[in-house]
Amino acid sequence: EENAKLEVSLAKVEAANKIADPLELLSPFKKFERNGLNLRIECMKVANMEKDLVDWAFQLTKANMQKLYEESDWGWKDKDKYAEMTEDRAQYLVAFDVTTGKPVAFTHFRFDMELDDEVVYCYEIQLETECRRKGLGKFLMQILELLAFKTDMTKVMLTTFKNNKVSQDFFKKTMKYEVDEISPDDPLFDDAYHYEILSKPTKKSAKPTAPDTTTATQSQPVTAS
Repeated sequence: EENAKLEVSLAKVEAANKIADPLELLSPFKKFERNGLNLRIECMKVANMEKDLVDWAFQLTKANMQKLYEESDWGWKDKDKYAEMTEDRAQYLVAFDVTTGKPVAFTHFRFDMELDDEVVYCYEIQLETECRRKGLGKFLMQILELLAFKTDMTKVMLTTFKNNKVSQDFFKKTMKYEVDEISPDDPLFDDAYHYEILSKPTKKSAKPTAPDTTTATQSQPVTAS
């Protein structure tokens, strides 16, 4: 019975990964127009991305995250992070400025298995400085949640540093993510692990709240890794 369930889960992940453009499932959310931003949102597999775009995403991640990595047990290595961001299954939501055509924000995600669960795993969500606190981070995360719902994944997951207060507040307070059951924990030492795994289940009985396309919302600058 467990093997049968695992096969079903694997089939869902495989089917999701075969979708050429997952954002076609959410066509109304291909644009973001509020708080002085006029953006188009595109979804693409890393194999279909121009090298300049991948390099921009990497450099933005490095600028936002290197210090946090260096303060952790992981440390920062350009080669390792670049390899993670260009892994075959990597997919990206990228926000482009409509006027200039320049990318201003992205999230790197994958349809994957986490233990026995089929999930959308958010590896990165990074915004250029001028796009923060304008609701864009929340909008991108809500798109991931809707994609998880549309593709029958069980939840959206991510890893965040405990000492990244901005990220902690954004995901826990604004987005209502909770510490996942597989997050490492040491009851004797609060600082035994420098990171934690958060998740938000996909509500199969009710559609997740769609990104608000009429009312402006505020969100903190976000970084996940």
